[in-house]
Amino acid sequence: MKRGLWILALISCGKADAGPAAASPVSTLGAVEVTATLVEIPGEFPQKKLYDYVYVMKYRVLATHRGKVDGEEILVGHYNPLKPRSSAEDKFSGKLGGAVERFRVGDVHRLALDFPLDDKMPMVGLIDKYVARPGARYWAIWTDPGR
Repeated sequence: MKRGLWILALISCGKADAGPAAASPVSTLGAVEVTATLVEIPGEFPQKKLYDYVYVMKYRVLATHRGKVDGEEILVGHYNPLKPRSSAEDKFSGKLGGAVERFRVGDVHRLALDFPLDDKMPMVGLIDKYVARPGARYWAIWTDPGR
């Protein structure tokens, strides 16, 4: 009996618990994967449901899981941010998704990103209230709650 328990313990120790991020496309999409805190949403999102747009928000990077980002604070463009990430993808956006339901300052997100934003985003409106701030803008492909 003890030997059987020992073998079971070895088998279960051999399986890494990668957590929810490993099961999500956040781990494979884009060139960069980070966990970051949403520190600023500059202003209100436009409420027009017939208007598609990308809205740039500021994040503080807590951890970089793959790729490289330009500094501790990064600017990230989200497509149609009023929609839950699970329903944000459409015929214009390309691959998008995630489990985040809404954006709130202070929330931690696990993000799959691509860059530069200008090359990756669809041909829709861009709301970037950081236009005077130099630096990279990242395109959010997948946004899950962080841990």
